[in-house]
Amino acid sequence: MTTTPAPRIVLTSVHVDDQARALAFYTDVLGFRLKHDVPLGEHRWLTVVSADDPDGVELVLEPDDHPAARAYQQALAADGIPAASFAVDDVAAAVTALEARGVRVVQQPLAMGPVVTAVVDDTCGNLVQLTSPA
Repeated sequence: MTTTPAPRIVLTSVHVDDQARALAFYTDVLGFRLKHDVPLGEHRWLTVVSADDPDGVELVLEPDDHPAARAYQQALAADGIPAASFAVDDVAAAVTALEARGVRVVQQPLAMGPVVTAVVDDTCGNLVQLTSPA
C-alpha cells in the first residue's frame, strides 16, 4: 500500500492595513526576518520568517484591501480573537520587552493550563497571541 506524504505548511498569512508598517512591526519589534519583498503593482509579496528558522514557515503580510478580508480582520479584532499565534520562550519576558518598545498589550500574560499566553496589537489591524510553556 502506498501512503501519501503529509502536506507541510509553508505559508500562512495575516491581512494588514499597511504593509510597510506591518513589516516594521514584525521585523523591528517582534524580531522576524524579511524573507521576500517582491513589488506587485500597488502592493508587495511580503513575507517574514522566524530568525531561528529562516527556511521555515513564511508569514505573508497580505494587504486587507478585499472587503471580505477587511471585514474578517475587523471582526476578529473586535471580538478579541488573535489573527496569529507565535511561540516565544517566555511570554512574561516578551511582554515586558514589547511594552518597553511601546507595544499595546491587550492581554497580559495569563496561565492557561500547559501554556502562558498574552495578546498584543500589531498596529496593522490584528491582535497577535504569544505563547510559551507554563
